[in-house]
Amino acid sequence: MLSRTADNLYWLSRYVERADCLARILDVAQRLSHTPVTYGGSTNEWSSAVLTAGCVEGFVARHGPVENATEENVVSFIAFDPENPSSIRNSFEVARTNARSVRTALTSEMWDVINSAWIELRAFPDKAMTREELSRFLAFVKETSLRFDGATFRTMLRNDAYWFSRVGAHVERADNTARILDVKYHVLLPEKEHVGGPLDYFQWASILRSVSALTAFHWVYRDSVKPWLVADLLILNRQMPRSLAACYDNLSRSLDDIAAAYGRQGPAQRLARSTLAKLSNQSIDEIFQAGLHEFISDFIGDNYKLGNEIVEQYLT
Repeated sequence: MLSRTADNLYWLSRYVERADCLARILDVAQRLSHTPVTYGGSTNEWSSAVLTAGCVEGFVARHGPVENATEENVVSFIAFDPENPSSIRNSFEVARTNARSVRTALTSEMWDVINSAWIELRAFPDKAMTREELSRFLAFVKETSLRFDGATFRTMLRNDAYWFSRVGAHVERADNTARILDVKYHVLLPEKEHVGGPLDYFQWASILRSVSALTAFHWVYRDSVKPWLVADLLILNRQMPRSLAACYDNLSRSLDDIAAAYGRQGPAQRLARSTLAKLSNQSIDEIFQAGLHEFISDFIGDNYKLGNEIVEQYLT
C-alpha cells in the first residue's frame, strides 16, 4: 500500500473518532451544567470541557480566559468554529477529504456514512442552540461514529487498509479516554466539595455515561460509583472497549499484523508492546499511590510518541 493511502485511512479514522469524543465531552459538560442544586451547586464543567478537548490556546485566542468559559462559547468553539482545526465540523470536513482521497480503498457503506454525515452536518445551525437541539446534534455525531465503526468492522477486508484504519481509531480513542479521566480527577471537583460526596458521585457517573460505560461499570463491580473503580475500568480492564488497556491490546495486534504483512517490525511495534506491558503489570492501587495524574500524563506522552512513530515508520 502507498504511504499516502495508509496516511489517509489512518487520519480518516482518527478524525471520526475525534468528533465522537468531542461530542461526548460536550454531552457530559451539558449533563454536569444541569446538576441539581442539591448535588452541590455550580462547578467549572465548561472550562473543563475546553481542557479535556486540548484546545485551550485556540479558545483563549477567540474567547478570552478559559475560566470565563460559558456553554454558548464552548459549544460554538468545539462544535462549529472554523478557526478551531479540531472542531467537530472541521473533523468531519477533514475525515471526508481523506475519505475522498482513498474512495476506492473504502467500502460503499463506509463512504456513505461519511458523505451523508457531511451533508447532514450542514443542516445544523452554528448559532446558539437550545438544550434539545444540542442533544440532537450530539446524538447525531455519536451515531455517525458508531455507524462508521460498524461499517468498518463488518465490511472491510482484513488487510493493511483495515489495520491502518483500526490503528488510527485506537490511538485517538486511548488519548481521549486518558484526557477525560485526568481532567475529571484534577479539575471538576471544587475545593469546597469532598471526594466521595454527592457532587463527586454525580460527576463520576456522568464521566461513565460520557464513554458509554455506566452499565458496564455496574456489571463488572456491582458496587456504587467510586473513583478508583472508575479508573480501574477505564485504564486496566480489557473488557471495556474504551479502556487504555483494550486500546493498546488492539493497537499491538493491528501493528503486528501490519509488520507481518510487510515483513518487518519497527519502533512503533516495540513502543506499543512496551506501553501494553506497563498497563498489564500495574494494579490500580499502585497507579493511585504513584499518582493518577502522573500516570496519565506519562501515558499521554507515550501515546503521542507512538503516533509520531507510526507516521515516521509508515506514513511518510
